[in-house]
Amino acid sequence: MAHLKTSKSRAAKYDVVVVGSGAAGGMAAYALAKAGVKVLMLEAGRHYDPQRETPMFQSFADAPLRGSAYPQKPNGYFDATIGGWVVEGEPYMVKKGAAWAEGAVENRMKTEQNFMWWRARMLGGRTNHWGRVSLRMGPLDFKPRSTDGLGFDWPVSYEEVAPYYERTEQIVGIFGTKEGIENNPDSDFFLPAPKPRAYELLLQRGGKKLGIPIIPARMAILTKPMPGRAPCFYATPCGRGCSIGAAFQSTTSLIPYALETGNLDVLPDAMARTVTLDAQGRANGVTFIDRTTGKEEHVAARAVVLGASALETARILLNSKSAKHPQGLGNSSGHLGRWMTDSTGTNLGGRIPALENMPLHNEDGVSTMHLYAPMTVERQKAAAKEGSPRGYYVAWSGGRTMPSLGTVPAALAVAGNVYGKKLKDEARRYYGSFVDLHARGEMIPNEKSFCELDPEKKDRWGTPVLRFHFEWSDAELAQITHAQKTFAQLIESAGGIVDKAPAKDPRTAMTAGGSVNHEMGVTRMSSRIEDGVTNAASQLWDCPNVVVADGGVFCSNPFKNPTLTIMALAWRACDKLIAGMKDGTISAPT
Repeated sequence: MAHLKTSKSRAAKYDVVVVGSGAAGGMAAYALAKAGVKVLMLEAGRHYDPQRETPMFQSFADAPLRGSAYPQKPNGYFDATIGGWVVEGEPYMVKKGAAWAEGAVENRMKTEQNFMWWRARMLGGRTNHWGRVSLRMGPLDFKPRSTDGLGFDWPVSYEEVAPYYERTEQIVGIFGTKEGIENNPDSDFFLPAPKPRAYELLLQRGGKKLGIPIIPARMAILTKPMPGRAPCFYATPCGRGCSIGAAFQSTTSLIPYALETGNLDVLPDAMARTVTLDAQGRANGVTFIDRTTGKEEHVAARAVVLGASALETARILLNSKSAKHPQGLGNSSGHLGRWMTDSTGTNLGGRIPALENMPLHNEDGVSTMHLYAPMTVERQKAAAKEGSPRGYYVAWSGGRTMPSLGTVPAALAVAGNVYGKKLKDEARRYYGSFVDLHARGEMIPNEKSFCELDPEKKDRWGTPVLRFHFEWSDAELAQITHAQKTFAQLIESAGGIVDKAPAKDPRTAMTAGGSVNHEMGVTRMSSRIEDGVTNAASQLWDCPNVVVADGGVFCSNPFKNPTLTIMALAWRACDKLIAGMKDGTISAPT
């Protein structure tokens, strides 16, 4: 890679420094480089080459511990993760009772676990191993407070963002179908959706009985070729990465496309620390730690784009203190780090007897659901009457795909106390008859969920780390109760039997804060300077030549997974930045 740089080979100054290389940083680099802007991308982790490093055809027998998870590989040995819940030398702090302690992996379904923070340390960030669910936010999602009086309205509308959804979808490649469901916008650029599997058809039939629409999922996985990328051939789980570029990741699309322009340099192992300012208060670059040497360095630029992930971006800004910004850059309103959200999550399993003793057949497909159940406006209104004002979608797993350490014991548990040939026959009978339903839902921002700098704890390079306060509200707990009941109804309407009754106490069935990896809201955009951190163009109110391109700018956290919206807003923000730099409304530092 000709434009892969070291601290010695990079230029002294660029037009723009982009911090991060995932959905936000990758899209920002692409949009800027295509416009002729000279860009340096800083990535805190190491270089990663999916074409060379993806274990497309390796089996669990080829891996240590048969591929099972361990702290450095929390999603299993073959997952593309570099980083995770725990990053050596980079702690974060959470509440343990009345005391503060370093955050660690405990139990994703333990609600009282204060917060879990996932950090990628690799080129491409989380796009190398994300779930690929790609849903547009709808008109009501941008104006939640105007709809039901809760949360915050965005200073932008769906109509303003829609053109960027269209541009992004044409680069990413998303399969799906037009359904015309209110507040679940369709696309003119959907790729053909793969056919449903048998268990999904049974769930769809059950949903029809309940009035729950079950439609083709919308996933960033190619079913037709695109320039430089091949369509999926159902070979391996997408979380391993994709050497052929079928499953979207910035390392096989956005970054290579930006590099083709000759306007992008990439500097891995560069841990951004602070945004620096000139005498007039304009950003003039970024300080970073060269992880290979441990030394602090500075790169100069006319503007800075932060796409490090919402919480890492907040940390950079909180640490960017000066006489003019003693509480951190962008924090004159006091909102920096506030209104932190994650998506809700819960699950319930079951068994569908009609799927027992199914003949052997190929139903691999993509490595996630082919159908899903979006929340409709009508169902949301009904749920609100039960105390759940915000929605969720239902997705699932199941079928006769490659056995894993979790699916085989389930079959044997149903088989009972048998052995020998009988055990094998029972395993074959039950395998493939299990389904697991899960939800991703909206969290309403609340005052008790925020991050701040720890007054004592520092990382290995001496930079203050974050500590987290987090609480689900009664609205989210009621949502989990509603989802659990819906799961049971869907499984039973499909002719199935639930593993256990829906949870009476939602806290026992709810994911811990942060564990869904949808961190948002800590650098919220607003229409007035006193109400947020950035303006409607994602520029800091306090320093307009600093742009926040990641999920920190989100004012609400709908049940639509955020990655597609992050990319659309990042592209829009870079267009606004370029326009401001050209017309002089965003002046360059001296």
